[in-house]
Amino acid sequence: MTSSKFIPSTKPLPFELHPSSIQGMGAFAIRRIRKGTRIIEYLGERITQAEADVRYDDEAMERHHTFLFNLDKRTVLDAGTIHNEARYINHSCAPNCEALIDKGHIYIYAITSIEPGEELVYDYGYERTEDMGPEAEALYVCRCGAPNCRGTILAPEKKAPSRKKAASKSKAASKSKSRGKKDAGVKKAAGKKASSAGTRRSTKRAKSPGRKRAS
Repeated sequence: MTSSKFIPSTKPLPFELHPSSIQGMGAFAIRRIRKGTRIIEYLGERITQAEADVRYDDEAMERHHTFLFNLDKRTVLDAGTIHNEARYINHSCAPNCEALIDKGHIYIYAITSIEPGEELVYDYGYERTEDMGPEAEALYVCRCGAPNCRGTILAPEKKAPSRKKAASKSKAASKSKSRGKKDAGVKKAAGKKASSAGTRRSTKRAKSPGRKRAS
């Protein structure tokens, strides 16, 4: 693997890096950050999914420690080779930030007002696969210390829908099919909205798995 290259932000940041009780270095607010603020872009070397698999083997690690972030089905950002200050924002099961995809870039946004001295954190929510059990949870251990900590940075297990809900979804799906392509286009254009300095943009929520996968 190539050596890590740090690219510092060219704009003044609302946080500083200090040792964190969660993991290694963390990002701590130096001024009040308002809810909805776009804080920083998550930078990384753009590589293919196949290259990411070659570089990092989760099964060979004693515990998970990579800086991969899925941008789309083909592309992964590797902040282990190229990175900025965003790499040091830790995971927490009680987040005050979230990662969103906007026009091919991943940004960290504040989802609550963050006070000076408070650590910036977001939920990595690594995607689970069917074969993941207690061993995987131990590999992806969480030490955020939040009252609602689930003990792992893996996303919560999905609960099977009740029969009533499943029937409801099936009915909605058949209705959706009958509406044709126009409604599908509307749904695609809707996206998730995020606010920064009064502007509105179409974004996607970024998910994070064994590599921080974004969808």
